[in-house]
Amino acid sequence: MEHTRKLIFTTILPIRWGDMDAMGHVNNTVYFRYMEQARIEWFEQLGYNTGQNAREGPVIVNAGCTFLAPLVYPGNVELRMFIGQPGRSSLPTHYELRLHGEEKLYATGDAKMVWINPASGRPIPLPDNMRKLAEGPTT
Repeated sequence: MEHTRKLIFTTILPIRWGDMDAMGHVNNTVYFRYMEQARIEWFEQLGYNTGQNAREGPVIVNAGCTFLAPLVYPGNVELRMFIGQPGRSSLPTHYELRLHGEEKLYATGDAKMVWINPASGRPIPLPDNMRKLAEGPTT
């Protein structure tokens, strides 16, 4: 059975004036911050401590972004976060960035996360509730 991407979380973030660069649009590095913020909000919604004293948590092993149209201040970015087929300790995440209220895609992104024990730096199995979300039916 083929696993499809599953919409798991949506958030809306303000575009800040300082997010723009000399070219007059949101700097490419900021798109990664937007995706990171969506991921962190999702983890917190699931009840995970994302602070420095966490006993387990994610690291990103690769990330990418395809820029389709420039985002500019002012506005609000709607990020839709999707997850794919989980591995033992990894989970692929995918993102769609739009201006809030529009369906036009401004960017898409991907990041593969690996769940680790921060003390050892070694991968550990994904938490059961995260695995169940990823493997459960698409709603």
